[in-house]
Amino acid sequence: MKKIFRAITPPVIIQLFRMFRKSTQAPKTIHVQKLGDPKQQDLDLYYDVTYAEALEEWGKDNTWNEIQMFLACSRGKILDIACGTGRTIKLLESKNPQCEIYGFDISDLLIAKAREKGIPDSRLKIADATKMPYSTDEFDYSYSIGSLEHFTEEGIVKFISESARVTKGMSFHMIPVSKSGKNEGWMKTIQSFYNNSEGWWMEKFGNSFSRVYTIASKWEDPISFGRWFVCIK
Repeated sequence: MKKIFRAITPPVIIQLFRMFRKSTQAPKTIHVQKLGDPKQQDLDLYYDVTYAEALEEWGKDNTWNEIQMFLACSRGKILDIACGTGRTIKLLESKNPQCEIYGFDISDLLIAKAREKGIPDSRLKIADATKMPYSTDEFDYSYSIGSLEHFTEEGIVKFISESARVTKGMSFHMIPVSKSGKNEGWMKTIQSFYNNSEGWWMEKFGNSFSRVYTIASKWEDPISFGRWFVCIK
């Protein structure tokens, strides 16, 4: 898989990615509550002003650098799935003037924050990632960062399927995978999410994409490693 990724990725991108892979020390403790099978998503946080403020800094030292490297040579239309406050969109726009970057989120509060940043309303929507309001193959690339794991298992399947439907080329998704290597299931720290193995996620993505590769992210916490799933139709 590494050979294939190197073959499709410019050497400068690989070199830069190696620079950012070295992890900083993660917090030593975290309160974990193990839950049963989810009946629905835990959505309350997405309408919380304090949470919206936290999203302005969340990926600053890790995932935001990584998505810039993945899309450094890209052109065309890009979709930010579950875009939050639009912070990543603004960052990518400043580095990729040759791209049109669109975004949507289920939270009207977060989309309002994105509009305040000057992102054109024509590029923003309030929508559910399991029912993306876009045409088939409308985007050249798509990505999500730290959002897919918060869906129910049924929602995960639909989210991935919709990502494949609306994307012509590559789709990038950053997800926490369990440090134990086990499928630990649905749990809650700050919010509810699946903390499962890389293999569990590979199977989900493999149902909608012809090729899937994983790359380590710099992000981690005491129970999870960050992994990018690089998906090709």
